[in-house]
Amino acid sequence: MKIALGADHRGFKAKEHLKKFLSELGHTAEDFGSFSEDSVDYPDFAEKVARSVAGGEFERGIVICDTGIGVCISANKIPKIRAALCWNEKTARMSRAHNDANVLCLAASFTEPELMERIVETWLSTAFEGGRHARRVGKIKALEEKPN
Repeated sequence: MKIALGADHRGFKAKEHLKKFLSELGHTAEDFGSFSEDSVDYPDFAEKVARSVAGGEFERGIVICDTGIGVCISANKIPKIRAALCWNEKTARMSRAHNDANVLCLAASFTEPELMERIVETWLSTAFEGGRHARRVGKIKALEEKPN
């Protein structure tokens, strides 16, 4: 699977760890930055990843910041993105099975590397269930088209 990967300075180490892990799983990950622990703004990286997924260049995206909240809010501003902040395997599984999430958001400061690996592996291997959930995802998509 082609995965877009991005993080701010607080998520840099986790992103670097996940790049290796994704490669070990046989996935292709493109790194959209950041490329150091120098202070940067998380919306910049969330936007790059989200736009690459929304445009169809990548199948899924993973974004990381200190709490995961900022990248999640930012990614969800991009039409066609359903970004989910996941903190364990169950939330990862449900975000895919029920919400067809296409961007995974992670909290670098609250998620140990081993747990992060389990979350990512679960999220990547879980299929969207469809059925009644497809109707709900359709309603989410319709929200993007409604005028303010």
